Amino acid sequence: MRHLTKLVGTGLILLTVTACGGPETMATAPGAPSGTTATTPPSAPGKPQLHLPPGRTPVADGQVDGTALPQDFPRQVYTADGGRTITLRAEEGGCQHALGQAVEQTAQRVVLDLSETKAQTGQMCTMDLRYPYISVPLSAPLGGRAVVLKQSTPR
Repeated sequence: MRHLTKLVGTGLILLTVTACGGPETMATAPGAPSGTTATTPPSAPGKPQLHLPPGRTPVADGQVDGTALPQDFPRQVYTADGGRTITLRAEEGGCQHALGQAVEQTAQRVVLDLSETKAQTGQMCTMDLRYPYISVPLSAPLGGRAVVLKQSTPR
């Protein structure tokens, strides 16, 4: 009887682990560092999305300055709407969501500030990282201006 209890218990644990962690419940975000996973993306416009929206043109790597970002932070930048919208890969985790804002726009450069929303206190959150795309409107087309990426604390 004791062995039957152990057998049934072990079977239930294996069933739970395979049901919760199977590959069909997780998907790697395209362009994200390996080993990261993503959940279903929000579908509302202007919200972070896990897939690059159609019609985006990559910005040349030499035009993007991501030196102020942490070493493993994504630096993928795209334009749309004739250069009036910048779409870029951001980083978010747990209950927080990625935010992006153009904080400076001159004839030479556009400075984009990346941050996250603050998690509500007392709320349980997962400790995962996601790499969604966020879009930031510009007052004028990007053209040949440099894109400077910086990161601020959650707001």
